[in-house]
Amino acid sequence: MTRIDRKFAELRESGDKAFITYIMSGDPDRMTSLELLQGLPAAGADIIELGIPFTDPMADGPTIQLAGQRALASGQTLMKTLDLVREFRRTDKSTPIVLMGYYNPIHNRGSHKFIAEAVDAGADGLIVVDLPPEEDEELCIPAQDSGLNFIRLATPTTDDRRLPSVLRNTSGFVYYVSITGITGAASANASEAAPDVARIKSETELPVCVGFGIKTPDAARDIAAIADGAVVGSSIVKLVEQGKPVNEILAFVSELSAGVHQAGSGAGGR
Repeated sequence: MTRIDRKFAELRESGDKAFITYIMSGDPDRMTSLELLQGLPAAGADIIELGIPFTDPMADGPTIQLAGQRALASGQTLMKTLDLVREFRRTDKSTPIVLMGYYNPIHNRGSHKFIAEAVDAGADGLIVVDLPPEEDEELCIPAQDSGLNFIRLATPTTDDRRLPSVLRNTSGFVYYVSITGITGAASANASEAAPDVARIKSETELPVCVGFGIKTPDAARDIAAIADGAVVGSSIVKLVEQGKPVNEILAFVSELSAGVHQAGSGAGGR
């Protein structure tokens, strides 16, 4: 079992839901992002998505686009992102880290070389949003053979004909995108997402977590109530953009975590 598998097993056993946070590596600089990364578990993050900055983040809205630009301007790279993971692993051996980004930097590094380096650094999973199931031999299958979960996104436009392809080689969890559009573009609606979450859960034993558009603790609670977990990114990254101190950002993360875990209290697993 990977750290991700173990985390969901623990949450299922306790009847809780997963709170997954996203931050951009190197935003606004290495030391700030490392401090934030190291503080997330104590603030209630069960799983951390760590963004790999890229010049053309097609799935992301302005907030995360700007985070990537700040990170690149500070000198952040793919390899420096892996260095952050290594630094994190010096003191935290259990919190899963999922690297989220785009295929171009990975391809430039070389897929197999990158996979070996990611495993060595202590990463647990990958989300590569622009690499479809038809290209699974390129990265997905080699990554899973090396012990990395490969997490796929399903969206409101993923119909019953497409869903089996999305699920076929997915592991760790399924990331359901609650809105049609880019990150941070709209607010998630639990009642609208619930039927698709139920449809996906009927086709897989994997946990289904919902992200995009979760901006408040109440929204996090409502989304977690209809899924196995909630993912929050843009709302956290926005505070980094505003120059808020790390302790203030982590206080907001704690509030979001309380919402998610309130939904999971006594709810049971799948």
